[in-house]
Amino acid sequence: MANEVKKTYVGWQELDKKRRQVEYTKPIQLLDDDGNLQIRGGWARHNIFKYDRTLARPQWRGKEWDFYQVSNGKYMVQISIANISIGGYASANLVDISGNEQKVISSMALWLGGKNKVILPENCDCPNVVEYKKGKYLFRAVTDKTSRTLEFVGPAKGQTVEAKFQMDLFEDHQNITIVTPFKKKGEYMSTRFFMTMKQNCMPCEGTYKWGDEEYTFDKSDTFCVLDWGRGVWPYKNVWYWGNGATYLKDENGNNHIFGFEITWGIGDESNATETCLFYDGVAHKIGSVDVEVFPKPDKYMEPWHFISEDGRFDMTMTPTFDHHSDMNGLNIVRMHSHQVHGLWNGTVILDDGTKLQIKDMYAFCEYVENKW
Repeated sequence: MANEVKKTYVGWQELDKKRRQVEYTKPIQLLDDDGNLQIRGGWARHNIFKYDRTLARPQWRGKEWDFYQVSNGKYMVQISIANISIGGYASANLVDISGNEQKVISSMALWLGGKNKVILPENCDCPNVVEYKKGKYLFRAVTDKTSRTLEFVGPAKGQTVEAKFQMDLFEDHQNITIVTPFKKKGEYMSTRFFMTMKQNCMPCEGTYKWGDEEYTFDKSDTFCVLDWGRGVWPYKNVWYWGNGATYLKDENGNNHIFGFEITWGIGDESNATETCLFYDGVAHKIGSVDVEVFPKPDKYMEPWHFISEDGRFDMTMTPTFDHHSDMNGLNIVRMHSHQVHGLWNGTVILDDGTKLQIKDMYAFCEYVENKW
């Protein structure tokens, strides 16, 4: 869709006729006994979709992950654990996104086979513990009602990575949890879907140590986002994912936590789009978002102008760093990503009509093509 949007955004009205924003407020079973989706997509402010991994079909196409991204605009840490049926991994990466040092410090535990080697929780929007421990590696994430803690230990370039982080949650911290079906050649695929929760706006503190080097993160300028995903995916897919959080001062000088989540391009978005604003822990649903100029192949470091079909999100990102990665296994299994970081300026509108002016907010948007 991105490369079809005209500069004047003619066509949003037609698109709006095809897209609804169906909100679910009561728990519902996601899959039937044959692995078919029981809904055609939708979103919720908490993870109320009851997911049973044993019902997913086919089992070998299942993808499950918990992905944490921490950043203060200078350094970014990504800590994740995943089970993709044919194998899995637990990893930690630190990246200098300022562009000054060109530093990347990575540690990864990788395993093949055994879809039940590491079983991840079927709902992360409630207290739980995720742990993987083998040899020199440790991944541990603990979720409580008002906090999350994250720990990783593993070897890297002859030394040891030790990462520890703690994140704050509001008492009733809303998120966006969305179920997106997939289509193939225009036809609905009843057993292919992606359920994801983006837990945004978590003030975060902690350290990432590598040998004698230590990188410290403080809640005054650091936020974490959790990208929690469960689903049965087709072989090829693409997506955009943009996310960020910051402190905004009101007219009385009081701090408020603002953030946004914009994802599109993954699948059938006719019942809901993964687009949302957050303000002090409350979700404000907006319409579908797109970027004015398709960045591929050589416009990643040019300004990205984003706008939503309802006009409530109008932001421009001025890129400062392109975290480009290309994991390619004989072009059979591949994830090709441009995660572009930058400063965002523009306006957003909350549900009650309040317009917020956003000035030089650090955030990112990525464009990914993959085969897996």
